[in-house]
Amino acid sequence: MTAAEPSLIISGRYLLPQARQTGVLENHGLAISGGVIADIASTETLRSRYPKARHVHTEDGLVMPGLVNSHTHAAMSLFRGLADDLPLENWLNNSILPAERQLTAEMVYWGTLLSCAEMIRSGTTAFCDMYLFAKEVARAAAASKMRAWVGEVFYDFPSPSYGPPEQGFVYLDEMFEKYREDRRLSVTINPHSVYLCSPGLLERLAEIARSRAAIVNTHLSETAGEVKTCLERYGLRPAAHLDCLGLLTPNTLAAHGVHINEEEIALLAERGVGISHCLQSNLKLASGIAPVPLLLEKEAKIGLGTDGSASNNNVDLFTEMKSVALVHKGVSGDPTAMPAETVLHLATMGGGAALGAAATIGSLEVGKKADCIVVDLAASHLTPLYNLPSQLVYAATGSDVRHSIIDGEIIMRDRKILAFDEQEVRAKAREYAGKFRAGM
Repeated sequence: MTAAEPSLIISGRYLLPQARQTGVLENHGLAISGGVIADIASTETLRSRYPKARHVHTEDGLVMPGLVNSHTHAAMSLFRGLADDLPLENWLNNSILPAERQLTAEMVYWGTLLSCAEMIRSGTTAFCDMYLFAKEVARAAAASKMRAWVGEVFYDFPSPSYGPPEQGFVYLDEMFEKYREDRRLSVTINPHSVYLCSPGLLERLAEIARSRAAIVNTHLSETAGEVKTCLERYGLRPAAHLDCLGLLTPNTLAAHGVHINEEEIALLAERGVGISHCLQSNLKLASGIAPVPLLLEKEAKIGLGTDGSASNNNVDLFTEMKSVALVHKGVSGDPTAMPAETVLHLATMGGGAALGAAATIGSLEVGKKADCIVVDLAASHLTPLYNLPSQLVYAATGSDVRHSIIDGEIIMRDRKILAFDEQEVRAKAREYAGKFRAGM
């Protein structure tokens, strides 16, 4: 079968296929066919080869892989700023959980779209979500046309979304059936954590994940209290507990990993577990700092996540990248720790690898999905330019992203989101904020 002629060319002053300065190509672009990168060549060559293709050229633009947010709770954008500067238990039990009890399916839909707007505007093309009313998260992801991994969170107790735990399995099956052939959306298995899920529930979810070849997305060792509770209940630290239950596999994505020791680091790396590093959220809640440099030494799969906007206040991976680079230098006393290329890799290919999708997203290569962004380098804060990865990590902001292309489709053009009405989304968020405020 002959591949279709490329219908879209995206080009700029530079093209950065991966996170390495040595790979920078000048005056190059991508030719896209059927949502896939069909060709990479100089802009002049692409114009000559594919004269009928639509051509989007940005004179001072950098064409680069889209960013991958490997852990978030998108609908929590509705709680942004609702309960700041509080201890974790107070924040969760006295503010967030009461607010979540007021949530409806429609609220989750619009809250997710609000985060999708922010992610698209700041260069994220793919995200992995864990939250309530996951069918509505999936519906919003589809409306936004982002690439997404979405699953309903499981606990030992009834959910506001599906009711008793047993009904959650029906809900999950319905999601798998609806999205089994979707090009952009993958359904995940989401046990919340070792402290809110019994061993029996975890084992049952692990079996479903194996039968479905699906990702298990869970929280792991986010706080010292979580580790203490696991030791008291099961005599094991969380990573070892999950391993005994069959949940540490290459299809597992563990968010946080803050309180892990050297033995657990080696275990996670050996099992091929993906880890989502959510630094800003962990800092804000004073949970600690994950030992990412040590994990990287063991060649663990690591991506970057923002967590939800209730514990971070944004879902902008550009701000996350800068924090990751700076904080790890500060706490280690080593200015060479977490160099820009490493951090940019975590936000792109690292996220793809953590999600088991390194073969399809995270870098710009012929045959991979056409998920890319164009960063406008013309601004004063990006001038002069010596090293692109350094400029992106230390100087660029999410607002420098000019175009976003996902699955070969232009989703944002000249800072205007094309897939949905962003003004309507903001109006809905303000309306719901009034209800949450009144209910507190």
